[in-house]
Amino acid sequence: MSVSASDKALQSAKTVKVFRPSRSVLKGIPPEIEHDPKLIEAMNDLPSNYNFEIPKTIWKIKQLKAKIVALQLPEGLQIFAETLSDILQSYCGAVCVNMGDVTYGACCVDDLGAAHIKADLLVHYGHSCLVPIDQTVIPVMYVFVDIQFDSSHFLDTIRSTFKAATPLALVSIVQFVGSLQKLAIALREAGYDVLVPQSRPLSPGEVLGCTSPPLPSNPRYTIVALGDGRFHLESIMISNPELDTYLYNPYNKVLSREYYDQPLMKRNRRKAIDEAAKASVWGIIFSTLGRQGNVAVKKHIEGELVAAKKKVVAVDHDQIYPDLFNAMSRHVDAWVQVACPRLSIDWGHHFEKPLLTPYEAMVALKQAEWGTTQYPMDHYANTSIGPWTPNHVPPCPCGRLRATGCKGRKCDGLSKS
Repeated sequence: MSVSASDKALQSAKTVKVFRPSRSVLKGIPPEIEHDPKLIEAMNDLPSNYNFEIPKTIWKIKQLKAKIVALQLPEGLQIFAETLSDILQSYCGAVCVNMGDVTYGACCVDDLGAAHIKADLLVHYGHSCLVPIDQTVIPVMYVFVDIQFDSSHFLDTIRSTFKAATPLALVSIVQFVGSLQKLAIALREAGYDVLVPQSRPLSPGEVLGCTSPPLPSNPRYTIVALGDGRFHLESIMISNPELDTYLYNPYNKVLSREYYDQPLMKRNRRKAIDEAAKASVWGIIFSTLGRQGNVAVKKHIEGELVAAKKKVVAVDHDQIYPDLFNAMSRHVDAWVQVACPRLSIDWGHHFEKPLLTPYEAMVALKQAEWGTTQYPMDHYANTSIGPWTPNHVPPCPCGRLRATGCKGRKCDGLSKS
């Protein structure tokens, strides 16, 4: 007996498993943990304006009945590692192991290393959830470490620096993302036109060193970034070279005008691309640092190189140092690294042979266009320009973006295609 398509769909739907959290999870953190006076006292050893989500972490450890917990912190938060370990071990009875490898960003989340030491849970501090928790080999908990700062000073500074007629775009690192919406509302109430841009899957207003959104051309926004340092700031400046950019540092309460030499960067990168286009032997460097390297991206690049009849040499390594790869340069004409695009942009000139990003490699192979105005900072963006990025989603047949009306999987354009 034949089965109709609709019957097949019905049968398939019946087998779909739907995740339903247990009642204990739905209840949230038990009050005996959240309001424990001894725990509250122990947390006083940490800065009061830093949210390390200690009660939530303890509850997660208890739910999993974890015996070994791996803690992964970036360099700026490592000074709190011992205190965090002491608190969690005292209240959970679990052994906490502080991961020692360098952690540049959320791409370095080391669930594989944590699994190697038989950890039952990895707590990753200070970065976004770039690697979804349903794709890690062990349970992972992301703690953004939200940092509270003097928002009144920020608002006063903005009001005294910019006229209300100046359209503003607010962005920040993940630690200050939680404050952006409130700041935007306050400025709008004061008469400002405020945009909090988003590059999905990142949070609204969040920028990474490799991922930041290009802003609309009209009106002409002035970018105000919250944070310290240049790495994340330069990303939004590279995405929007024509816009004025300011940095507000919440630690020293200074607002500064910032600049980036985009023409010099593009000349350097174009020179490397043109040199690599003549290469016969290409080396693919695959980063083994956490989840920096992406297997699908590596396979895509390798396939394009083979199709172009290039000889391919593959190297896996956790760090990309000039001395190491310069020593191998006599065997390779050009490198393409599947790690962090900023390694090529910021440090490529230290390598004897061209060190390209996946995007630049596609330009060299004539599989992508060279941006004459903007250099794409879309490494983790869903709306990246090509399949050489980890989260690329092909454009919908409707021709629209989410921001302009596309409904994703429910879009009419999919049913018509």
